[in-house]
Amino acid sequence: MKHIIILGDGMADWPVKSLGNKTLLQYAKTPYMNMLAKMGRTGMLKTVADGFHPGSEVANMSVMGYNLPKVYEGRGPLEAASIGVDLKEGEMAMRCNLVCIDGDILKNHSSGHISTEDADILIKYLQENLGDERVRFYTGVAYRHLLVIKGGNKNIDCTPPHDVPLKPFRPLMVKAQTQEAEETARLINDLILKSQELLRNHPLNLKRMAEGKDPANSIWPWSPGYRPKMEPLSVTFPSIKKGAVISAVDLINGIGYYAGLRRIQVEGATGLYDTNYENKVAAALEALKTDDFVYLHIEASDEAGHEGDVDLKLLTIENLDSRAVGPIYEAVKDWTEPVAIAVLPDHPTPCELRTHTNEPIPFLIWYPGIEPDGVQTYDEFACQEGGYGVMKEDEFIKEFLK
Repeated sequence: MKHIIILGDGMADWPVKSLGNKTLLQYAKTPYMNMLAKMGRTGMLKTVADGFHPGSEVANMSVMGYNLPKVYEGRGPLEAASIGVDLKEGEMAMRCNLVCIDGDILKNHSSGHISTEDADILIKYLQENLGDERVRFYTGVAYRHLLVIKGGNKNIDCTPPHDVPLKPFRPLMVKAQTQEAEETARLINDLILKSQELLRNHPLNLKRMAEGKDPANSIWPWSPGYRPKMEPLSVTFPSIKKGAVISAVDLINGIGYYAGLRRIQVEGATGLYDTNYENKVAAALEALKTDDFVYLHIEASDEAGHEGDVDLKLLTIENLDSRAVGPIYEAVKDWTEPVAIAVLPDHPTPCELRTHTNEPIPFLIWYPGIEPDGVQTYDEFACQEGGYGVMKEDEFIKEFLK
């Protein structure tokens, strides 16, 4: 049997008053997810281990069954792997957002969803002016980039910028957790302030502002760590002889790299509501012909949640159903070799809160011949009655792959 996980990042949500106190999954038109829930089995999954921040890196590693306390090293090293930066001993990597600062306020975490092309100009400019033998900046995708510091101490307290939209940024700057980390914290905070001086009047930002766009006028490094010690999934699960990951997000591709999954790049994959679902589905189905396991990650709902845009998030959920879940099910349901399908988010990203939370998420599993559990719809409340109950740690992936 082959296996595909279809993950709608941040898809789970809270009840919304304007939707009659329904969650977005309850309100959205999702005939295929509801059908698979009815024909399959459902449950809830705790994806955020105790003591961990509900970041996408934590939640997606948990979905794959990794023991977070043993292997977690932050988001930075995972994104380094995705863009081909081979971390050496003693090098610390950090996610480095290009953010928009308005006065003393962190206006948004994405500089108005700056393009990779524009961002590359600014990251190279920062490397020329702030980079040296110890500090290096690397271009990633859109607003998501990489900062590597030789001899950096990861015992620092960093605030994810998507957690604090419209908050004063200075109280949120890096703080040392140990005396040994104080120099690293000072260095990073100095880089933040110097980046603001350099980027404030950069011609690209002046052009963006003239066009009514948010300027990318500050860096915001966070989630530090060293090279992680993750075993490939094939070591733990011998049934995965060959696997693939499909995502527009460096973080997920980095997890896939350490998990031993080949990365499939898809033309038109953006990480936003306008991502090319059709190309991603085509790539997933082609991979399933040769691979045992495919991890199809779609970021759109998470970004809509961060924007607090209920209508846009509803659209992303309905697109996931009609343009990903449905076509994949229709394509594989009659294959000679059966295919197991799992659908789930990694964590909730409630529009009301505009950031991640750590509540358990709903999941469904379907494959030909599975015994249904009686749940009729796929959403945060119906799945609480599912036959799998509440799972944690590696229980979900073991059940899915067994």
